[in-house]
Amino acid sequence: MKIIFAGTPDFSIPTLKALLSSQHQVCAVYTQPDRPAGRGRKIQVSPIKQCALDAKIPIEQPVNFQLDETLEVLANYQADLMVVVAYGIILPSTVLATPRLGCINIHASLLPRWRGAAPIQRAILSSDQETGVTLMQMDKGLDTGDMLLKATCPIEPDDTSSSLHNKLSTLGASSLLGLLPLVEKQQLKPIKQAKVGVTYAHKLTKQEARINWNQPARLVQRAIQGYNPWPVAHTLLNGSALRIWQAGVTRQPAQEAPGIIKTIKGQLFVACNDYYVEITELQAANKRRMMASEYLAAHAIDKLILGHDEQS
Repeated sequence: MKIIFAGTPDFSIPTLKALLSSQHQVCAVYTQPDRPAGRGRKIQVSPIKQCALDAKIPIEQPVNFQLDETLEVLANYQADLMVVVAYGIILPSTVLATPRLGCINIHASLLPRWRGAAPIQRAILSSDQETGVTLMQMDKGLDTGDMLLKATCPIEPDDTSSSLHNKLSTLGASSLLGLLPLVEKQQLKPIKQAKVGVTYAHKLTKQEARINWNQPARLVQRAIQGYNPWPVAHTLLNGSALRIWQAGVTRQPAQEAPGIIKTIKGQLFVACNDYYVEITELQAANKRRMMASEYLAAHAIDKLILGHDEQS
C-alpha cells in the first residue's frame, strides 16, 4: 500500500520506522510546522520531520487543512491509507475521506478510557493498573472512531510517564504491523466504542503538578511518576522551587505532620498523611538534577517543611 504518515513527537517515531522497514511505501510524511522552542527560542524541527529527512521522504507541514491547495496536495499522493500517531492537528472529514482506505489512528490508551491529549499521564495519575494502545478508524470526533485493535500493557509500580511512553510507542508500532494485512485485504472488523466508561485526558498544566503532601503517600508517588518528564512534580523548600523526579513509598507510618522532612544517613523522607515517601532524585532551583544523597551532603534540611507556603 501507499501510506501517508502523520505524526510529530518522539512517540510517533517507532511507528514511522516500522512502516519504513515494511513492504509498504511511505509516500509522504505530514508533521506540524517548525516552531521556536527552548530557552533560545530557536526554530526546531519535529522529531518526525528529522526522521523523514533522514529517510529522504517528501514532507508536508500545513498549518491546517482549510485551504483547497492543501487538500489538493494531499489528494495528489493517491495514498491508500493514512496512519496518524500524535499528529496534533485536527483532521476534517475531507481529509479523513481522501485516502482510499481512510485514516487509522494509534491512541495511547484503552478506549474509551482516556480520550484526549494526555492519556499516558492520566492513567498513571489515576492509579490505573493497566493501559495500552487502541488502533481506530478515525472519524470527526475526538478519539471516538470505531476500534480495530487493542493491545494492553501493565502499568508497573515504578513506571513513570516517560517509561510508559516508550513502552506504548513500540507497542503501537508492532500492533499496526499486525493489523496492516487485514487493512490491505479489507478484512477489518470495526467495533464501536462503548458509551460507558468514557474519560477525558485533559492537557497537563504546571500548576497541577504542585505536590499536596496532605494525602496518602501512594498518591504522592503517583503524581511524581505521572508528571515525569513534564511538567515535573514540584514543591517549595524555604520558599524556592524544588522539583521531585523520583520517589518511593515506605512502609513506615509517618510520625510528623505532612510535608515535614526527615533525613537519615543520606536518605530523604517526607511525611504524608499516612506513610513517608523517600525522595531519591530531585532538582533545586537553578540547579541540575541530582540524587537526594548528593543534595543532602551539602544541605541540612532535616525537620524543614516542604510546600509550607502552599498549605491552607
